[in-house]
Amino acid sequence: MRHYENQPSGTVTRARALRRNATDAEKALRQALRSAFPQYKFRFQSPIGPYYADFLCFAEKLIIEVDGGQHDESSDAARTLFLEAQGYRVIRFWNNDVLSNVEGVLTAISLSLGEREGAAQRRKGEGDVLSSNHSPSPSHRTLSGGPLPLPKGEV
Repeated sequence: MRHYENQPSGTVTRARALRRNATDAEKALRQALRSAFPQYKFRFQSPIGPYYADFLCFAEKLIIEVDGGQHDESSDAARTLFLEAQGYRVIRFWNNDVLSNVEGVLTAISLSLGEREGAAQRRKGEGDVLSSNHSPSPSHRTLSGGPLPLPKGEV
């Protein structure tokens, strides 16, 4: 597979083991993501550098991490810095949040997906309303709204 290119030996085996031994929260979120966001493809336990992302939406460059009590904040911070340096956005949820409030988790994920879509639309200029006195460049600006006068001596 192209995704495992340049990965150390044993990467596929470890990813498969992580998928097989998923927590209840990971299993619940996996099902919820499939039904709530059928237009997106989420990879489960996908290797990125030395880490494995719980859920990766490659098209949106979004990583969703589901953390239990075994995660310590210092290693999670280093992991997040590495993943963000690779161009990914990382959002984290606790296991108990996923299990007790999956709708809230899906709403947060939806907002995160919407942030990227909104940013792309803003970059394209969609929805911008141009004012009547807007000019495409400073050289076209005049008080009368007409073309700039030629310098003296030119026709």
